[in-house]
Amino acid sequence: MNPKIFSIGAFPVMWYSMMYLVAFTIAYLLMKLRITRGEKPGAMTAEDLKKNTEDFFYQGVLGIIIGARMGFVLFYDFAWFMQEPWKIILPFSLEGGFTYTGLSGMSYHGGLAGLMLAFLLFCRKRRIPMLEWTDFMAPCIPVAYFFGRVGNFINGELYGRMTGVSWGMYFKDDSGVFYNYLRHPSQVYEALFEGIILFFILWPLRNRMKTGGITALYFLGYGTFRFVIEFFREPDPQLGFILGPFSMGQMLCSFMIIAGIIILKYNKTKSHGSIKS
Repeated sequence: MNPKIFSIGAFPVMWYSMMYLVAFTIAYLLMKLRITRGEKPGAMTAEDLKKNTEDFFYQGVLGIIIGARMGFVLFYDFAWFMQEPWKIILPFSLEGGFTYTGLSGMSYHGGLAGLMLAFLLFCRKRRIPMLEWTDFMAPCIPVAYFFGRVGNFINGELYGRMTGVSWGMYFKDDSGVFYNYLRHPSQVYEALFEGIILFFILWPLRNRMKTGGITALYFLGYGTFRFVIEFFREPDPQLGFILGPFSMGQMLCSFMIIAGIIILKYNKTKSHGSIKS
């Protein structure tokens, strides 16, 4: 599939970028749906909830984008970026003329860290219990994430390991030449499990758990699904395996699973309410 939809002069419009816009839009619409249905965290009024959602959304998007980029730099290719640090933020190539390249390389776990920092700063400023706010947002995230993995699939990147299964696919290497062996379409696996299936786990439970429960399930669900799927995904070539048979993605998912367990244990020792509807 062609990663480019069309070009406006020297600027290509890419499917991957479009998928990000769709993802953020879907997440925002699901949050608005919760507000319309009268679902709200804690004692927050409907008016305050609407204003806080609109104010936070843009901060959250900024946190995701900055965190995802910096996470890729720090977790996946730090040495290379230190040789040419301007490429961290410069979406252009000046080699052989001026060319728009976009920012290649985004990390989910970096984006999550940026989002959690945005949550922390916003909740401290507005004096909102953080777990109440993350519980409100968490069920809206997985479906949006589905589109990010669709973007990876269209780009032909982050593909899987070699396989003999009937649904294996051919992908191109970095030079644009097709491998002569089949690979797992791991982007599709992630889109289905971390996106669709996780959504159908969290959404029906969104109003039925104590404070922190949905946030914990998100961490546990995503962390577990991604950890397992990484066994079918080709490790990043510049890193390979980090610890025995485990990749960087699996190491970072381990921290997510631990965080989910900690939140659940904290949840049991506290008497909390749940999302009101």
